[in-house]
Amino acid sequence: MRRWMTVLALAGAVGLGLGGCAAPGGSDGDLTDDWARVGEPKIFSPKAETCHAADFSETVYLSSYLPVDCPISHRLETVHVGAFTGAAANAAAPPARGSAEFAKAYSECDGKAREFLGADWRTGRLWLGVATPSPNGWTGGARWFRCDVTELSNVEDNGDVVTRTGTLKGTLRAPGPLHLGCYAATLTRTGNIDRMPALDCGKRHNSEFTGVWRAPAGLKYPSAERDWAAFYDGCYRATARYVEVPQNSIRFRTGIMALPGGPEDWQAGNRGVRCYLWISDGKFTRSLRDAGPGGLPMRTG
Repeated sequence: MRRWMTVLALAGAVGLGLGGCAAPGGSDGDLTDDWARVGEPKIFSPKAETCHAADFSETVYLSSYLPVDCPISHRLETVHVGAFTGAAANAAAPPARGSAEFAKAYSECDGKAREFLGADWRTGRLWLGVATPSPNGWTGGARWFRCDVTELSNVEDNGDVVTRTGTLKGTLRAPGPLHLGCYAATLTRTGNIDRMPALDCGKRHNSEFTGVWRAPAGLKYPSAERDWAAFYDGCYRATARYVEVPQNSIRFRTGIMALPGGPEDWQAGNRGVRCYLWISDGKFTRSLRDAGPGGLPMRTG
């Protein structure tokens, strides 16, 4: 501050020495009104349709916000940026996972991801996450939430994040390598599903993805065998529609697998459950989509 005052004093002395001469550069001689006004501080907000080399983080810090061009190798893509409003925006911190406000944000991200990708993200090898501002960012006025999608090597066996090039925009509008398809499921000695390696539906397989069942909001995450009944019912209905067989006979035609997201995803608001038909000794060499009763006959054994 002292140095700044010294400069002003020196400038005034120079002005006095010039006497009645005009101030240089068109100045009116009053230096205090010639400085540009300092603009209002801007609140950082991420941009939609950007890619990131880093993995997903539920909290976004300005210091780690380093988007890259989507043709460059990346591991995450932001498909939408929304805003908390109402009571959520007036809170002292971002809404926590499990709250109604966070579930509302997740629902918005879910719908925007569908628009961006061309179909429900759960029909592909994809995962959706919702990120919020850092504590300092929230205190500074940030009220956004970020909808991020990442590609996985698989969604059935806890697959790894895939480093990819190119945007995900529109990639689920038509059949492609990201879509879930057919599998050669294997069992453990106790009869549970062990692994589900994916393969072309033209090759021999015993399992196939049949769609997504959306569980009601009040349904709890399964923790005991009895909790799975509603999930199996929902997936049987989804599978009957997929194959085009009567709802009342689907249980006599195939087994079923129901795959919800993990407990944390469920808490965040993800109620989409992936459904698969499965016949242990199946020897299918084509997709059973729209196959009808002849393609998936009643089983008597």
